[in-house]
Amino acid sequence: MKKGRSLVCLLTGVMLIVPTLLLAQEATDTLKKEKELKVSLHLLAQGEYRNGGLFSGDELKDIVDLHDYSNFVVGRARLIVEYKQPSLEMKLTAQHQGVWGESGRGDFNIYEAWAKASTKNGFFAQIGRQTLAYDDERIIGPNDWAMAASSHDALRLGYEGHGHKAHLILAYNQNSENVDSGGTFYVDGAQAYKTMQTLWYHYDVPRIPLGVSLLFMNIGMQRGETEKEASTEFQQLLGGYIKYSPEKWYAEGSYYHQMGREEHGVKLKGWMASVKAGWLPTETYKLETGFDYLSGDKYFAVPGKGQIGLAHHDNYGGFYSMYGSHHKFYGAMDFFYVSAYVNGFSPGLQNAYIGGEVKPIKNLTLNAYYHYMAMATTLENINKTLGHEIELAASYDFGKIATLSAGFSYMAGTKTMEQLKRASNDGSLRWGWITLNIKPTIFSTKW
Repeated sequence: MKKGRSLVCLLTGVMLIVPTLLLAQEATDTLKKEKELKVSLHLLAQGEYRNGGLFSGDELKDIVDLHDYSNFVVGRARLIVEYKQPSLEMKLTAQHQGVWGESGRGDFNIYEAWAKASTKNGFFAQIGRQTLAYDDERIIGPNDWAMAASSHDALRLGYEGHGHKAHLILAYNQNSENVDSGGTFYVDGAQAYKTMQTLWYHYDVPRIPLGVSLLFMNIGMQRGETEKEASTEFQQLLGGYIKYSPEKWYAEGSYYHQMGREEHGVKLKGWMASVKAGWLPTETYKLETGFDYLSGDKYFAVPGKGQIGLAHHDNYGGFYSMYGSHHKFYGAMDFFYVSAYVNGFSPGLQNAYIGGEVKPIKNLTLNAYYHYMAMATTLENINKTLGHEIELAASYDFGKIATLSAGFSYMAGTKTMEQLKRASNDGSLRWGWITLNIKPTIFSTKW
């Protein structure tokens, strides 16, 4: 009888312990699945053909001849390591980029290296070298079209929840840690700014496809050429972005105003505005049109070629396009806000465009755009029109691993374009490119 009771007790104990162990194992398995390590590669190779272009950087050089052309291949390779667990994320991206055959074999750097801690109620802190992308990336973006791309050494604090997003970004840049070599004088560094404080707020309206953002930036620019005369000039940018996107169409707009002083101490009074509207009748078609206006200066900061004297500036009226993904805007040939006008002149820009895309078969996308470019500034005896640009592009996705893209752009420039940008003197500028982008995941595990 005692043996029977003992057996019953033993069986009862086993029946209680085993489910407990199974539940514990299930909890452990669940915990394992919350940790993830992923290693991926990113290889990009791009061949370009350029016929006609801009001056080489020597402002006294003659205008580029029509028959001056260039063929080259640029490449970028990234090794990306990502780690995730509850409340913590980390990312490390090593990057090499350069021109095939380049002396020195290109540039190698750490493109990203950050850690992000977060709480269940939506607060987070992210520190280290990181990419920043906000709204349509016009003001702040990774500028991924450029081989080097853009990242920032910064501390980012924020909250995201219940339709609200608020980010505070803080950065302070220095050349080295040596106190006896340069002190706090920052020149020729990885970033254009010495200090940066940015506040971004976004709100998604409930039950309405409407998002609104506000952005404020305070940028400290280093002034002076030596440590003894060094100081910091501060400029501010304030503005907002709005997007309304029902099922088959969308509309968006932005406005930004610049103030404060640039690195030489001259007052800034620039502004820009943009509007865009698009229609998506089906999943395979898209049409859109838009207009960008960026303010400009009325006078040359220094005289043009063959002129004598200087024009005094009480302020700069040209809008500085900050740290955005510039290739997305103002024409694919990147004549504006990537390359400078001669003699530091900034006449602003009016960019009216129309275009769209079509997906005739699965994985294939075709698009075409037309841009009308003109100065924003009125100059005596100079026509405002800069040129007309036509862009054609196609891309094909090979699953999730690779994409093959190609494009061709043509600009019919004017005498104004020739005079202010020192472009090809027959007004004909052509650019073609083909890109292979491969992004495989080589290792991924959860535990």
